[in-house]
Amino acid sequence: MLRQLVTSALLYTSLAVCAIAADWSDVEALREGDMKKLMFTSDPKPVPSTPFETFDGAPLTLEAYRGDWVVLNFWATWCAPCRHEMPMLSNLARSFEGKGLQVVTIATGRNAPQGMVRFFEEIGVDNLPLHRDPKQKLARQMAVLGLPITVIIDPEGNEVARMRGDAVWDSDSAIAILEALQARPAS
Repeated sequence: MLRQLVTSALLYTSLAVCAIAADWSDVEALREGDMKKLMFTSDPKPVPSTPFETFDGAPLTLEAYRGDWVVLNFWATWCAPCRHEMPMLSNLARSFEGKGLQVVTIATGRNAPQGMVRFFEEIGVDNLPLHRDPKQKLARQMAVLGLPITVIIDPEGNEVARMRGDAVWDSDSAIAILEALQARPAS
């Protein structure tokens, strides 16, 4: 009798854990090319409420984007891979404009505001925010090691996926992944 109870308890616990763990297999199947580096988490966690700054120095948190899917990109003016991928993030933002997905860019570390503007001008980007995290508080809280790092956040404010390094964010694969995420029922 005790053995049956223990077996039942273990079975129930394992089923409960599996039910809680996020299953991204349908979305992961859409990863091709650079998007194969996009890693989904089995346990989405809320992003921190650590403030960063708008270009003008006003405090802002990721809470401001609650309700939309967010492609959050940490970058720096000195980062060559960031320079390579930023125009593709700009194209992605245009593709999803008004469709419940925001592309949010945050320059982390020491990035002079005028250097940030010059960076965007040189690569022809005019539709992404020039947010800053000068003391890297948010970057540290989000375990950003190396640049660029891109984090996908669901409308409830949970990190669901992360990519280290640059990628072709306006590729068919990236767009299919983001559309599939948007089509999933809210958790």
